[in-house]
Amino acid sequence: MQFDFIHKETWLHKINPSFKLIVILVLFIMVLFIHNINIMMNYMVVILFMFLLFSGQPAKRVILILIPVLFMFITTAIPMIFFGKGDTTWFGWGLIHITEESFFRGIHVGLRALIFTGLGIIFALTTRPVFLFYSLMQQLKIPSKYAYSFLAGLRLIPIMIEEFQTIRYAMKVRGVQHKRGMKGFYEVLRKYSIPMLSQSIRRAHRVAVAMEAKRFSQVKNRTYYYKITFSWNDIMFVLYFLILLSAAYFISVQYPYFAITDVRYK
Repeated sequence: MQFDFIHKETWLHKINPSFKLIVILVLFIMVLFIHNINIMMNYMVVILFMFLLFSGQPAKRVILILIPVLFMFITTAIPMIFFGKGDTTWFGWGLIHITEESFFRGIHVGLRALIFTGLGIIFALTTRPVFLFYSLMQQLKIPSKYAYSFLAGLRLIPIMIEEFQTIRYAMKVRGVQHKRGMKGFYEVLRKYSIPMLSQSIRRAHRVAVAMEAKRFSQVKNRTYYYKITFSWNDIMFVLYFLILLSAAYFISVQYPYFAITDVRYK
């Protein structure tokens, strides 16, 4: 079983994975210190622009990804809007107390969640796991025994899913019936978990023996099948955020959407 999303390769796919990871972590940290909702809105537009134009995904898949993302924005913003603190009351009914301050704070928190999610999705859709682990070993000097162990574990996930489907089909062919309620749930959990756990232990042992035979824990200077380097795409990645985020900051200061510049409640 292969989890391979067919996509059009763009310049984002050619960026050094370790460098991309570091830049995205810096962007994560930047978001935490932004309390101006105008800057946050323009920040979100920059991320959305990159996702829509340079992720290389077809329109249908983009829409499918945006649906849960928008749902997460709503569910993140509404609690802060309905139950936040504020002085200028817009609506009050029972426990619900919507104020001007809570409204903008809720939108700000929702935008922050959108930016976190957008950056994560961009990284996930434009980074091959194999290249990421090779880059971590070559650029960040992560020990190969750890990187290859994570890579081997990632490769075992599709195998475990296939094994789960095989057990499920076998029970269906044999006409196995499960009881309802908690007792039935425990029975299903036991019938699936025991064979999958035993197979996982055997498989993990074989992988460990193979890695030990290849001297993963002893050899420090290893050769690599993939050689990950830097390119002009890395510079373009940094310039994209430097230019557009600077423009976003300038626009938010000169032409703000809202008069409020700090959503924190004092």
